Amino acid sequence: MNLIKKNITKVKQSATLVINEKSKQLIADGKKVYSFGFGQSPFPVPEKIVSVLKDNAHKKEYLPMQGLEELREAVSKYLFSQTGVNYSKENILITPGSKEAMLLMHVAFNGDILLPTSSWVSYEPQANIAKNKTHWIKTKRENNWFPTADELEKKIKMKIKNKNIILILNSPNNPSGSVCKNLKQLAKIAKKNKILVLSDEIYTDLTFNGSYDSISKYYPEGTLISGGLSKWCGAGGWRLGFIAVPDKLKKFLKSLKTLASESYSTVNTPLQYAAVEAYSGDYENYKNKTRKILEGVGNYAYNNLKSNKILLTPPEGAFYLMPEFLGTKFKNSNHLCEKILEDTGVALLPGSDFGFEPKKMIARLSYTDFDGENFLNSLEDNGNLTDGMVEKFAPNVVEGIKKLSNWAKKI
Repeated sequence: MNLIKKNITKVKQSATLVINEKSKQLIADGKKVYSFGFGQSPFPVPEKIVSVLKDNAHKKEYLPMQGLEELREAVSKYLFSQTGVNYSKENILITPGSKEAMLLMHVAFNGDILLPTSSWVSYEPQANIAKNKTHWIKTKRENNWFPTADELEKKIKMKIKNKNIILILNSPNNPSGSVCKNLKQLAKIAKKNKILVLSDEIYTDLTFNGSYDSISKYYPEGTLISGGLSKWCGAGGWRLGFIAVPDKLKKFLKSLKTLASESYSTVNTPLQYAAVEAYSGDYENYKNKTRKILEGVGNYAYNNLKSNKILLTPPEGAFYLMPEFLGTKFKNSNHLCEKILEDTGVALLPGSDFGFEPKKMIARLSYTDFDGENFLNSLEDNGNLTDGMVEKFAPNVVEGIKKLSNWAKKI
């Protein structure tokens, strides 16, 4: 007797979580591992936010299913300050991480999902869970790994018969670390063809130039925004996210709320009070310093890894690089990453997990294997970040990049 639905049997465990567990096991076995596979912020949660969490730890009552009103108001004001678009508190749902918000969206949505190559590992599996068909748009390095407006329109008109479409955009991008430069043009095509956009803005606060660009600025009536505390705030394990929807999608939001009520009921109560502080407090200095460190470490990794054997796009945000290995003889990118881990101890994720053809020798590298608290405390507010500081405070990154670079020269 087959107890499992056919579409569920085709879904693998999340690649990022699998590599994290594998790396931990190798370390527990006494092996040296450079943990470049799991994308987790290395920085501590700001002390004031932790303090508010502690102060509210005694609160045990269920909060409203949609989320604490003060938190939804804080998120609304935060989004308005960053995008100029008004997502009212009534149109915001608080979720246990933005990943859950996106899963609810997939389950509720009746249509097709459009994904650029490259895209985060969970977009396609979540669509498969919800039985929504996915379509991939191939992208190019010269376009920063984002589709052009013409490529988007061609895909919509030639390949997709369903009139209900959601395009998922993530900038800065996981896995490439690149920023989308043509949001306005993509918004024009989305609006023209009456498709919706999910703007995954989990990394937008970590754009290295300090700007917060969102496609919602150019297409507010058709853009949903997801975000949370895991990346900019260093609170991945806290699991606090949100999804904001435009006014015309209130009926869709109602379905998301129904799904939420029948799954997680409500998000952790003390955490929601702490999140009010996170979204309403002034943490620009914290963000500026973490961005400066990530940019410095990312550029160090980029400058010491790029070669005639490894192609790279310079990092522009988040904490990722996407190396492409040239002249290899491996079966696929998964085999490539297995061999790299075996030979060097460097843990990477294969590009096939992010939508690339398996034979394209691309991998994702997360340069966060360092003590973020120590680095943060050692950087003066207006101080310059040098390669010497990277070598001192991010030794695992430095050593791992050197091993990877030397390995690539021999293949």
